[in-house]
Amino acid sequence: MLDIEVARQLKAAGLTWKPQLGDRFTVPDRDLDEELFVLSNMTIQVHDRPDGRIIGFNGTTEWALDDVDLDEALWLPREDQLRELLGGTFRSLHGDEDAFAVRTELLGAERVFTAPTADDAYAAALLDLLAAAH
Repeated sequence: MLDIEVARQLKAAGLTWKPQLGDRFTVPDRDLDEELFVLSNMTIQVHDRPDGRIIGFNGTTEWALDDVDLDEALWLPREDQLRELLGGTFRSLHGDEDAFAVRTELLGAERVFTAPTADDAYAAALLDLLAAAH
């Protein structure tokens, strides 16, 4: 799973979350940093309100959360989501017992991002792509 600090870096770099069923997230800075939530049809849903989008907790959460603004939640994209966000720049993922390497190509230049996990290697490549877009 993607580290919370890496998810914060992605958000700060401009990654926007379009919530979908199965997405994982946390609610940092509310004593819930260690709790992992998953959007589902039954318990946690996104609602559009006139004043913005919220995440509603439907009666089964033990923390008396009714809802939180979408901006308060921190998306923890999965490996497949990170790969999809790389789009046409993604070339390959290789791993061994020590590390994973994601290879991308942007404007004819090949780049390689190495990390201990595939999620972190994908995130490093995505951070680079987001920086190049700005």
